[in-house]
Amino acid sequence: MAAVVTAPPIDIGIPAQQRQQIAEGLGRVLADSTVLYAKTHGFHWNVTGPMFNTLHLMFMAQYTELWNALDGIAERIRALGHVAPYGGNTYSGLSSIPETEGVPPALTMVRELVEGHEAVARTIRGVFKIADAADDQPTADLLTQRLQIHEKTAWMLRSLLEG
Repeated sequence: MAAVVTAPPIDIGIPAQQRQQIAEGLGRVLADSTVLYAKTHGFHWNVTGPMFNTLHLMFMAQYTELWNALDGIAERIRALGHVAPYGGNTYSGLSSIPETEGVPPALTMVRELVEGHEAVARTIRGVFKIADAADDQPTADLLTQRLQIHEKTAWMLRSLLEG
């Protein structure tokens, strides 16, 4: 009979309780990012008006960037030894970004996306404190990169509303 081989406990220099706190925080970042991805993609499909082409292309670039970021966030949760959250009900419970009812006018879409990117930035900042306290450089690096993207995207979108 073959011996059963089991995985050793995770020993990456971060205690289990801190890994759990970080993973839970990253789960909120993942939920916010997924909800924002879906909202941005929906706005891409449904935007109308004189700025159609500009916004349609801008939203496509933004939802593509968000989509590509989801794996990195989920895989960091897995590397910390936890299950990455998934599913609409789970995300709606974890996300700080509200769903949109109906199809808003183009500039309302832009405003909602500014608010969404800023919401993700706030969520990231909260998790960053936990990762930093645990001396978790890989998570801090991931969060720093995501924070830069969300702040830059919010600024670019906000620029469409000024003036």
